[in-house]
Parts: sequence; C-alpha cells; structure tokens
Amino acid sequence: MEFFNQLILAVSVASFITFQVLFHYLSSWVSTCVSPGFKKLSEKQKIEWNSRTVSTFHALVVGIFCLYILHFDDAVNEDPVWGDPALVKLNVAITTGYLISDLLLIFYHWKAIGDKFFVVHHLAALYAYYYVLGQGLLPYFANFRLLAEFSTPCVNQRWFFEVLGYPKSSKPNIANGVMMAVIFFLVRIAVMPIYYERMFSIYGTEAFYRLPFGGRSAWMCSSICLDVMNVMWMHRIARGCYRVLRSRRKLEEDAQHNGKIE
Repeated sequence: MEFFNQLILAVSVASFITFQVLFHYLSSWVSTCVSPGFKKLSEKQKIEWNSRTVSTFHALVVGIFCLYILHFDDAVNEDPVWGDPALVKLNVAITTGYLISDLLLIFYHWKAIGDKFFVVHHLAALYAYYYVLGQGLLPYFANFRLLAEFSTPCVNQRWFFEVLGYPKSSKPNIANGVMMAVIFFLVRIAVMPIYYERMFSIYGTEAFYRLPFGGRSAWMCSSICLDVMNVMWMHRIARGCYRVLRSRRKLEEDAQHNGKIE
C-alpha cells in the first residue's frame, strides 16, 4: 500500500510537470505548425491558446482512461463506494496534477486567463479528490464525473475558431457547435439518470453509512451543484446552437432566392 501511495504521488507530480512542459514549450511549437494564424495572435491570446491546448490534451487522456475504467474495472462497477480504487486513483492523480498546474498558470498569468470561477472550481475539485486519493472513497462516482471532460475539446475549439476569425456561420464553426451541443448533452445531461439512480441505490445502505460525513457531504452537494450548472450551460449552448443554425439557414435561403431573381 505504501508503494502504491508513492506511485500516486509520482503520477501527480509527473502529470504536473508534463502539463507545464506542454504549456511552455510544446503547445506553441505544435500550434505554429498546425495553424499559421497562431503567430498573428497577441501575447495574451497565445497564453490562453496554450492553456486551452493543454486543457484539450488533458480532457482526451483522462476521458479515454475514464471510459476504460467504466467498461473493464469490475471491482469499481460492482462496489461503487468501496471498490478497489487503484485505476481510478491513477486517473484522478493525472487530473490532480493538471488542476494544480492550471491553478499555478492562472495565478501567474492572471491578466490573461485569470478567472475566479475556475479557481473555485479547481479548489472544489481538489477537495473532492482528496477523499478519493487519500481514502479511496467513491471511486465509481469520481470516475463517472470525469466523463464530462469529453465536452472540453469542442468548447476549446469554439474559442480557437473565434480567435482565428472564423465567422460564426462558417461550416467548421457550425459543425463544431453542433458537435459541442450533442457531446455536452450526452456526457453531462443524458448521464444524470444513470448517475443518480446509482446514487439513490447506495443511499441508506451500510456502505453509505460507513462513509465519513465530510465525504458524504462533498459527494452529494458537489454533484447537485455541478448538475445545476450543467443544466444552465446546456440551455445556453442549445440556444446558441439554434440561433447559429437558424441564421445559417436564413443566409442559404436568401442566397437561393437572390440567385433565382438574377
């Protein structure tokens, strides 16, 4: 067990270092090769670009690991409260390293990417992950929540298109917007019944009462608050997607109409 705790610590530290290297060195180099428009950005925009690139990489790594655990980790799926948290701890350790790295970057580049909401979000997440990494509690639910990371790449891509000057009515922007709405719904809204059905099946059981009060409170309160925000965000995304699709359709109808007149 002592060796495993050291492994978790090593993964967290390695994760922190990796994301720092990605931000300071690799992101700019790759972005320059992939997108010529990167060189034309302001210094502030480049900082946010690199931050979002790192965010996208983290989301894909953790999200894929999360799916693997949900499909193949029988111990966690059969006992969501006290099941063997080994793989979940590794995944959460990667996220912990990322969150600490991102917090450091937010504070250091506050004028460019400073955001009080993200500071609160990261600190709250680290508090919840303490119970997973420190005590191995609720591995299934901790891992399930990481499914939400799959919506991050599309959200970041939307910002990339915007800063590069792509019109909102352009095909790449619309395709990404529709994909963002669909994925956000699938990984943050559609999964709610599964999550809460599992939560209610645990409530009142012996496994539930074995949880410390702090762990129970962090789990239930954070879940409700997070999903209230998810519903609000989904409403805004859906409205934005509808407006863009409607304006695109209107432009196409106008173009067809003008073509017939000519």
